[in-house]
Amino acid sequence: MALAVLALRTQAAALLSPCPATALAIRNAYKKTGGSSKNLGGKSSGKRFGIKKMEGHYVHAGNILGTQHHFRWHPGAHVGLGKRKCLYALEEGVVHYTKEVYGPNPRDSEAVDLVTRLPKGAVFYKTFVHVVPAKTEGTFKLVAML
Repeated sequence: MALAVLALRTQAAALLSPCPATALAIRNAYKKTGGSSKNLGGKSSGKRFGIKKMEGHYVHAGNILGTQHHFRWHPGAHVGLGKRKCLYALEEGVVHYTKEVYGPNPRDSEAVDLVTRLPKGAVFYKTFVHVVPAKTEGTFKLVAML
């Protein structure tokens, strides 16, 4: 009987005693900690639309005169229109702004509708950006060398 009690004690002690360190299961995190580096949209600064060169400023060919979302300024003489309605100088010269009366094309129903909705006697103006070319003195090409 003493032998049976001793066997029971050893079995109970074996069940209650901690397992050896080699048999312990270690759980690791399956998710990476910290933020995601993939979602970077919306954190860029604004586009800063507007006029970049004012009336009377001297510009070189290719200089940006203004950026816009909708047509606020229209390209005039020696001014180009970029993909996103950006105005840029085609020649070297001085920037000049003009306001001209807008007369819509009679075939364009939207433009005619816009003008007819204005109050009687009102005039619709468009602002145009021009570059007045600078006089290039002392530059020439030798025709004989071409």
